[in-house]
Amino acid sequence: MVASDKTGAVPAPAVPTAGRATLLTLLAMLAFAANSILCRLALTQTAIDPAGFTLVRIASGAASLWLIARATGHAKAGAGSWRGAAALLAYAAAFSFAYLTMTAGTGALLLFGAVQATMILVGLYRGERLEPLQWGGLALALGGLALLLAPGLSAPDPLGALLMVVAGAAWGIYSLLGRASRDPIATTAGNFLRAAPMAAVLALLVALAAPLSGGGLRWDQGGLVYAVLSGALASGVGYSIWYAALPALTAARAASVQLSVPVITALVAVLALGERITPVLAVSSVAVLGGIALVILGKSPRRG
Repeated sequence: MVASDKTGAVPAPAVPTAGRATLLTLLAMLAFAANSILCRLALTQTAIDPAGFTLVRIASGAASLWLIARATGHAKAGAGSWRGAAALLAYAAAFSFAYLTMTAGTGALLLFGAVQATMILVGLYRGERLEPLQWGGLALALGGLALLLAPGLSAPDPLGALLMVVAGAAWGIYSLLGRASRDPIATTAGNFLRAAPMAAVLALLVALAAPLSGGGLRWDQGGLVYAVLSGALASGVGYSIWYAALPALTAARAASVQLSVPVITALVAVLALGERITPVLAVSSVAVLGGIALVILGKSPRRG
């Protein structure tokens, strides 16, 4: 366990070397992409339902993060917040239900686009100003999303697309709430711990609604394994690796490197799920990711 100073404060995280930071960043991006792959695998190839997947993912993530926080000296009673936990649950639940009807690549692109759009729009609301090139990038990204969602043979299911946009907005809000955290591992562990009983309530509501909906809670061994891998490894360990890499990254680099997640997801989905990268998805991906890159890498926003 990492020792704290005499005041009980958690020591500042060490800045990794360039090579270590690169490796940690790559592992974190793979973990983020794995969440989409594992969820899609679970919902299409096992019997588990979205609410059950969400509950197991949140609970196993809470356990994993608690162990990591204890082992690294970041355990802190009362860390996190109920607002953060609610945003986390909204993201995880909408994410799982969206993947009932959506390919992994399309879902990751919608999720990532919605996350960044939410954070950019909140920044504008708070008084940030964009340069002309950044406005062009934002317009390009929104145009790419519009192309992806336009009615046609390749358009995703409307309800699934809406749920994934909600998931992205919730994750954007969660990220904004966590910006002020001085100990992100402790905060994330606390949010997961708070979200676990909330996920249990959601699962109970789904079970009670089963006679009306014809659905209900379902699971099997394979589904539980995928959910635990998503929660404990892709989420718990993945987020911890990302926080270890962040001290070596500028804010712009930290944001821009996440542009790789939808691309990694789409490529892995081709191999693991047999999904196809359609021309519309390819063009939309270039527009969305390229546009967001222009916003992130442009001149630092000015306040009015």
